[in-house]
Amino acid sequence: MPRPHLLIFSDLDGTLLDHDDYRWQPAGPALAKLRAAGIPLVLNSSKTLPEIRALRAELGNTDPFIVENGAAIIIPPHTFGNTDEEVVNFGATRDQVLEVLGAQRQAGARFRGFDDMTAEELAAETGLDRAAAERAKQRLGTEPLIWQGSEEALAEFEAALADEGLRLVPGGRFLHAMGIFDKAEGARFLLGKYRERYGAHPLVAIALGDSPNDQRMLESADIPVVIRGVKSEEVRLPSAKHAMRSLKPGPEGWNECVLNLLFEYGY
Repeated sequence: MPRPHLLIFSDLDGTLLDHDDYRWQPAGPALAKLRAAGIPLVLNSSKTLPEIRALRAELGNTDPFIVENGAAIIIPPHTFGNTDEEVVNFGATRDQVLEVLGAQRQAGARFRGFDDMTAEELAAETGLDRAAAERAKQRLGTEPLIWQGSEEALAEFEAALADEGLRLVPGGRFLHAMGIFDKAEGARFLLGKYRERYGAHPLVAIALGDSPNDQRMLESADIPVVIRGVKSEEVRLPSAKHAMRSLKPGPEGWNECVLNLLFEYGY
């Protein structure tokens, strides 16, 4: 049987990036092997388009990427026969999300979102520098927020969002108000595109994440990898799959797991 093509989907914060200082460098050896082998690395994150563009430049990454928990897929030119960059949108726009959130605030919901913060305030909240915080505020379809009310009020808030066709997804650091889409939809869309590219040749999809908002992306992969982190114990591993949990957190765990998988598949 021929060696399969590999396709990797990866969360960023707490997974490829350190939860506290956002460094990816401990994953350098695995990243270098992926580039050398021509294995696509699809970044799939709650981060925004400008944030992931900046990170891709650092990483030398040229593959498609998924922004804001699946709000949109960005396909670079000449990836699947396309001449220009393509943006594929899913779900509600950010303006629609902010309109619903504004109505909920009027009704008494207590929260603070990225739209409420200056770049300086967001930098202080996240540990990002000011330029990175500014990029984090440029969003297409989601609004991260900090809940400031009671647990009972949070349940009511979540139900009110659902009535408006929105959902509230916990991430590693914030709650994300968004439409009815998630990281898995973008991953499945791109998986179909890569299957078309590779034809009958076997393809193995690997997904790495560290928090509950990665759950469905992990379930959609052939090999789900949970990276040890703040909320990783809340992530369920599909029992019927070749599933892994890292021993080390963040990029150290990412590096170890990816290197092990590359060795296992003969890369």
